[in-house]
Amino acid sequence: MIRWRKGEVVRVRREWPGAVELDVAVAEGECRALAYPPLVGRPEVGDTVLLNTTALAMGLGTGGYAMVVAVPDRLPQDPSGAGHLVKARYTPLQATVLGADEQGSPHHEALREADSVDGMPVVVADLHSALPAILCGLYADSPGIRVAYVMQDGGALPAWFSMSCATLRERDWLCGVVTTGQSFGGDVEAVTLHTGLLAARHVLGADVAVVTQGPGNLGTGTRWGFSGVAAGEAVNAAAVLTGRPVAALRVSEGDRRERHVGVSHHSLTAYGRVALTPAQVVVPDLPGAFGATVREQAAALATRHEIVTVPVEGLHEALKASPVRLSTMGRGLEEDLAYFVTSAAAGRHAASLLS
Repeated sequence: MIRWRKGEVVRVRREWPGAVELDVAVAEGECRALAYPPLVGRPEVGDTVLLNTTALAMGLGTGGYAMVVAVPDRLPQDPSGAGHLVKARYTPLQATVLGADEQGSPHHEALREADSVDGMPVVVADLHSALPAILCGLYADSPGIRVAYVMQDGGALPAWFSMSCATLRERDWLCGVVTTGQSFGGDVEAVTLHTGLLAARHVLGADVAVVTQGPGNLGTGTRWGFSGVAAGEAVNAAAVLTGRPVAALRVSEGDRRERHVGVSHHSLTAYGRVALTPAQVVVPDLPGAFGATVREQAAALATRHEIVTVPVEGLHEALKASPVRLSTMGRGLEEDLAYFVTSAAAGRHAASLLS
């Protein structure tokens, strides 16, 4: 259940579109907190804030903030304009947004009969941390293309939580963010992953779409109990809309959990059991015994999918030039190079489909 605290803002640490990071004084001392001004208003130093401190109490990594639920003395403005899609439904913070696919949207006509993404490559990955690495691989081989990020709702719901997305937008590495399902806060809102992919193509004009959940990942150590299972459904959505699904494997040489060493069981389940339509599964041509292990594990997916081996020369250098810090499960680029190279290889292959 929720842990509540009242506190006073003592400093504003930093700010990016849709989010403000704060230090807040509470009874136990100071804590780091995050506010979403479009939902709760913009806190200032000295303001009293109501906090949800559940994530701090649990010691979460990605989500390890106290969340500002309300700024009682500084409420946000009432929303104006059209929009009747309700997201975070039936919670105290449910909010209406304008969906690209709803009747009041200027994009409704473009999407009303849309049924195809015209062969657009759709790179699918399990974790949000794969997004910048995929982009590194894409832009290493195809600079100047338009790439949209289509965010699923398995991790964080607000796209504002992702500092990576904010920076990637600023650097024009993303032409836009599409938030689907219960996720919200993107440049474009959509009801489903299907309309999100259609919006990426027909509203944002993307050449390539990348689909992952938002920051954070929920897993239980069971075969089916992890939020990344939605990666398999994303393959199905891309295929039914005549896209070209490219499956990025979750590979690790640095994870201490045996089920994630080599090709993660998450990838084997999502692509091997949930994805019912063929995808191109990218296997990086990694050297040595570890590379051989990855190729052997990935071969199990060949009964349904096309296995594509992609060279990795130059990808390490491309990853080192990433405009955002690369990190997965607390491990940086050099601590789990195989993970990031595998994601970049998927981007490299998607770029090859554009030629």
